[in-house]
Amino acid sequence: MKRFWKEAAVVQEAAGLAVTLDGRPMRLPGGVSLRFANRALAEAIAVEWGQAGAPGEPFSFDMVPMTRLAGTAQERVAVDPAASVEALVSYGGSDLLCYRADGPEELTTRQERLWQPLLDWAEQRYGARLHVTTGIIHVSQPEASLMALRAALTALAPAALAALGIVVPALGSLVIGLALAEGRLDPPEALEIALLDDLYQEEKWGADAEAAKRRTHLAADVETAIRFLRLSAGVAEQDGEAAQ
Repeated sequence: MKRFWKEAAVVQEAAGLAVTLDGRPMRLPGGVSLRFANRALAEAIAVEWGQAGAPGEPFSFDMVPMTRLAGTAQERVAVDPAASVEALVSYGGSDLLCYRADGPEELTTRQERLWQPLLDWAEQRYGARLHVTTGIIHVSQPEASLMALRAALTALAPAALAALGIVVPALGSLVIGLALAEGRLDPPEALEIALLDDLYQEEKWGADAEAAKRRTHLAADVETAIRFLRLSAGVAEQDGEAAQ
């Protein structure tokens, strides 16, 4: 597919804000127009399309990740939020932060220092106490804790659930995802925490080019999803964020 439009613009329509491509509103696969909660998000989407190559050059939807998130939120999550909530709760039942190494001590100390405060935060914030184990043997989590996490997710808007649908599987942790959503962590902090084991191994055995490439893609996905979440919620961007 090639870029077929010259200009992307934000317009106010009777049903809300929309982004047009050469005057034609963008539509979802189901045929309805894509709408935006506020002007900051709509303008960010318009910029995304404006920067997606040049007219006549190859185009793919990978170039417009926030648009894909907006479409997912409107056409899928908003229609059946419970399905998204349950998919995310399943990560709480096997959260990365609950599975600790049994050695070496240097690694286990780092896990305790970086991971335990987030589990403590989840208990204080949501009443969700999660059990910790060593190794890979599954540990069952209290149903009351999973219910508390479910309630927290159910209270979120479709846009936030769509963003967490990217972040949580990518990081392997519902707790880290919720901490990002609430501003308890920023994306670089979240990546450092989620990739602690990999980064430790890299320290000991050296860098791996493919692993570094995967981390770069992961970081971009997380940054984009959290930026979308914050814009959707009307959180003003700091200087420099819009250029990311």
